[in-house]
Amino acid sequence: MIAKLRGIVDFIGEDSVIIDVNGVGYLVFASRRTLTMLPQKGGEAGLMIETHVREDHIHLYGFADNAEKQWFALLTTVQGVGAKVALALLSVLSPTDLLRALAAQDTTALCRAPGIGPKVATRIVGELKDKAARLNLGPVAAPAAPAVSPAATSSKKSAKSAKPVGDVSIDTAEAAPVVDDGAVLADAVSALVNLGYGRSEAFGAVGKAAQQAGEDKTLDTLIRLGLKELSA
Repeated sequence: MIAKLRGIVDFIGEDSVIIDVNGVGYLVFASRRTLTMLPQKGGEAGLMIETHVREDHIHLYGFADNAEKQWFALLTTVQGVGAKVALALLSVLSPTDLLRALAAQDTTALCRAPGIGPKVATRIVGELKDKAARLNLGPVAAPAAPAVSPAATSSKKSAKSAKPVGDVSIDTAEAAPVVDDGAVLADAVSALVNLGYGRSEAFGAVGKAAQQAGEDKTLDTLIRLGLKELSA
């Protein structure tokens, strides 16, 4: 079973990438979010892999981080959500956005993905709300800066102030900075649970609190607004 691939980007399509690993090209299906984080052709990249084995095919699905991989596995447990639809949803909503959408029961956000209508969106919220509250997603990779062409790299090297540009890999610290929103949301849920509220109840309150908080998503703000929501 393939769990991870690291190699050279050979081709990037609309919904897939070919990774050349020691002369063997692996076709990997991925979300648009992950594909936009890959370097240009010829650059080195690493992807976490989910392998699906069927009677008539073996498909590889690639992810920029463990959070996206966990969401893919979770989404495909819902009736009517196959691998293609799950990747479409992960293309329009990041793992943190999905967490917020489920917490706030925001079916409109889910319907932004092709293949997901109101009925399926409602089913996703109903079946995954409690499960998502228990996920330990860890760090979420943020989109990398656009890859630099060899010509541009050469020009930059000629300037004294320029820094050398190496291959970009989506699982390196430079190319994949950590987005903290998911961790703050999880900490806020844990805080409310420690105060005696049910996890599902706390999850919903924090989701609504995050919407109200806007850019000010500090732990203190989420807890305060969450408590206000629970006491309403």
